[in-house]
Amino acid sequence: MYNKTVLDNGLRVITSAMPHSRSVCIAFLVGAGSCYEAQEEAGISHFAEHVFFKGTKRRPTAKEISQDIEGIGGIINGGTDKELTVYWAKVASSHFSIALDVLADLLLNSRFDDKDIGQERQVIMEEINMNLDLPRERVSMLIDEMLWPGQPLGREVIGGKETVASITREQMLNYIARRYMPNNTVVSIAGDIQPEEAIAQIDRLLGKWTVRELTTGYKVTNEQMAPGLRIEHRDNEQAHLCLGVHGFSQFHPQRFALDLLSTVLGGGMSSRLFTEIREHKGLAYDIHSYSDHFLNAGSFIVYAGVDPGKVETAGAAILEELSKLKQGVTLSELTRAKELSKGRLQLRLEDSQNVALWLGSQEILRQHILSEDEVISIVDALTVDDLKRVAEEVLISNKLNLAIVGPVKKYPSSSLSL
Repeated sequence: MYNKTVLDNGLRVITSAMPHSRSVCIAFLVGAGSCYEAQEEAGISHFAEHVFFKGTKRRPTAKEISQDIEGIGGIINGGTDKELTVYWAKVASSHFSIALDVLADLLLNSRFDDKDIGQERQVIMEEINMNLDLPRERVSMLIDEMLWPGQPLGREVIGGKETVASITREQMLNYIARRYMPNNTVVSIAGDIQPEEAIAQIDRLLGKWTVRELTTGYKVTNEQMAPGLRIEHRDNEQAHLCLGVHGFSQFHPQRFALDLLSTVLGGGMSSRLFTEIREHKGLAYDIHSYSDHFLNAGSFIVYAGVDPGKVETAGAAILEELSKLKQGVTLSELTRAKELSKGRLQLRLEDSQNVALWLGSQEILRQHILSEDEVISIVDALTVDDLKRVAEEVLISNKLNLAIVGPVKKYPSSSLSL
C-alpha cells in the first residue's frame, strides 16, 4: 500500500501509488502542536501555521501562493492540532511538481514579515471570537479542560486572546527552530505518482534542510478522584453538553475496542444513543459519541444538543445508556459496528488526500503505520468480551466529567453516577 524512504537528513517520505486516481495529494506533517507549547506561548503553533501562508521570498504574498495552486485547479490548506501541524495540497497528477515546489517553498522560505504577523494576529483574534460564540465549539473546549486541567492537552489549540496578543516574531521563529526540522517532519504523498521520481524531487528540494536536535514529549496526567461538573451559562436556544471520561492512547492495545464501543453507543443512526435519545425519547437532534487517541492519553465523549429544560432528563438518559454498555453489547451490535467502521475506512481511503493524511499522521505520531488490511484484521478479531472489559475499565463513576454550555444554572452533581 505504501513505501517509506528516509533521506540523509532524517526526513521521512511516505509514498502510496494510486494509479486509478487522477489526482495527487502532498502532505507535510510536522510534530508541532499545542501540546508542545509553553503556557505563555499558547496558540503559537496555530499562529505560525497561519503566517507560513502569508508569503515567501519567491511568492511574497498569500495571493501568489494560493494562485500558483488554484491556477492549476488545485487546493492548498493547512491545519494545526494538539500534536501535529499539516500543510497539504491536492492537484491533478500532472501538476505534482508545482504543488511540491509551493509547499517546500512555503515551509523553508516563509518571510514571517512583521506586518503580516500583525494582520494575522487580528484574523486569529476573530477566529477565537467566532469559536467562543459557538456553544458547540465551546463545550468541547470545556470538556478537554476538565479532562486535563492545567495541562497542554487541555488547552484549546488556537490559544487565548492574551497569549496570541503577546506572541512576538522572535518567539515564533524560536518555536519554529525547535519544532520545524526534517527529523520531525513526514512528507506523505498519495495518488497517481511514480514513487522513485517523487522521492528524487523531494530530495532535490528538501535534502539540504538542516537537521537539528529534537526535544520530544510533553507531560500529561490522567488522574481523577471524583466526578466533575462545569456549567457556562449562555442565553442560547439550546443547551450543549459533553459527557466525557479518560480513554486510551494511540499505543493502547484496546484502543480499537474503545472505538467500536463508541460506534455501538453513538456512531450512526442505528446506534444506541440515536435510537433511544432521539428516536424514542425525542430529546436531541444531534447526539453522538467519539473517542480521541493521543500519544499518552485519550478520551471517550458523548455530545448532545438539547432543550434547556430537559438537560437533566437527557443527562440521566445518556448515563443510563453508558451504564448499559457495561452490561455488554450484543453480537449483532458488534457486527454492525465492525462493518460500519471497516466500511467508513475503506470509503475514506478511496481519496488521495485521505490516504496521504492517514499514512502520514500514523508515521509522524506513532512511527509505525498500520495498513488498511492490518486495521481490518484487528477489528475483525475483537469480541463482545473485549468491548465489555473496555466498558468496565473506562466507564467509572468517579471518572465522569460533564460540561454544559447554555441557559442552565445548575445540575445535580450527585446524579453523575453509573
